Amino acid sequence: MRPTRLEELAGQEHLVGSNGIIKNAIVSGHVPSMILWGPPGVGKTTIANIIANEVKRPFHTLSAVSAGVKDVREVIDIAKRSGKSILFIDEIHRFNKSQQDALLGAVEKGTITLIGATTENPSFEVNSALLSRCQVYTLKALSEENLLQLVNDALTRDSQLKKRNIQVKEHKALLNISGGDARKLLNLVELLADSVSGDVIITDELVVNVAQKRIAIYDKSGEQHYDIISAFIKSIRGSDPNAAVYYLARMIEGGEDVKFIARRMVILASEDIGNANPTALVLATNTFQAVTMIGYPESRIILSQCAIYLASSPKSNASYVAIGKAQQIVNETGDLPVPLPIRNAPTKMMKDMSYGKGYQYAHDHQDNFADMEFLPDDLKGTKFYEPGQNPREAELRGYLKKLWGKKYDY
Repeated sequence: MRPTRLEELAGQEHLVGSNGIIKNAIVSGHVPSMILWGPPGVGKTTIANIIANEVKRPFHTLSAVSAGVKDVREVIDIAKRSGKSILFIDEIHRFNKSQQDALLGAVEKGTITLIGATTENPSFEVNSALLSRCQVYTLKALSEENLLQLVNDALTRDSQLKKRNIQVKEHKALLNISGGDARKLLNLVELLADSVSGDVIITDELVVNVAQKRIAIYDKSGEQHYDIISAFIKSIRGSDPNAAVYYLARMIEGGEDVKFIARRMVILASEDIGNANPTALVLATNTFQAVTMIGYPESRIILSQCAIYLASSPKSNASYVAIGKAQQIVNETGDLPVPLPIRNAPTKMMKDMSYGKGYQYAHDHQDNFADMEFLPDDLKGTKFYEPGQNPREAELRGYLKKLWGKKYDY
């Protein structure tokens, strides 16, 4: 079922549509080295295969999980003899520095066109020298429409499935369990077909009763990895240290990258704890630095300490909500003018235009506070930050109310 042409690919219109940058690169014949970054099952490997088919170049593939420097050098030697080749490296974020460095010369000289696939932010996981030689393209999660189209295509085109009378009556559970992963979705459809004799009517109940019980059978390409990290994060968010440590142990025993776990805790410390306990972010950041230096097996102790602390901490998503509201307003209102008193005035002309006029320097006033308006005129009185219901942010609420009166009367 893997598409062989761009026209067959589900989603990613911004990259492979009529004006997509990858589409244009293929048409021109000048395909750059690139990193494809996105969640699992959205088409990274498929795009790499399509590029190789379209430009008619030798295609080599390596998995960063099992390949080493020797494997990389062997592909480069073959490319030198056969001409420009495409090298696809799945999970390139798992390559260490020496493995990535082995690619540099060949990429720079154009001996190989590198296509790396990663579910992790390449800014963190791909060294700067290699990253500077690649374009980074972000793949988006597949929409419900994309996923349902994939199912319909499978039922009409797959050599085995099209022999069966399979109808999708309900799709909510099917999409929820697959989590937006096209590969996992198609595996689920196949699992349902194999679990029922005769006609197959796919309902939410059938998916839950049959597929969910056996989904681990199809967990051969790392999908469960995302289920476990999801359970880990939600356990910490739910203030359950026992569940958090259990899922942490699952990841450790499975050989999960310590930085992957620690990075998720850094994000959670700000998103779900925030100013209810600012120390959480400090501890999570230190945990990331510590496990990066130490590695396994000792890092398990550090990860456990941090996970338990975060799970046992008071929670607040007030900062997360605030920036979301602010970004929404920015998208809706565009570039509203900054009030003149708080504009920068580095030149005489700007000063003559009243830039900075009326600005009150906070430290010249009692309590280091000056009562003036900082938001654009159209947004006066808008509240983005609402302190959470916890002791620490109750202090912040009281302090803001003392300074601003009714303006910050939450």
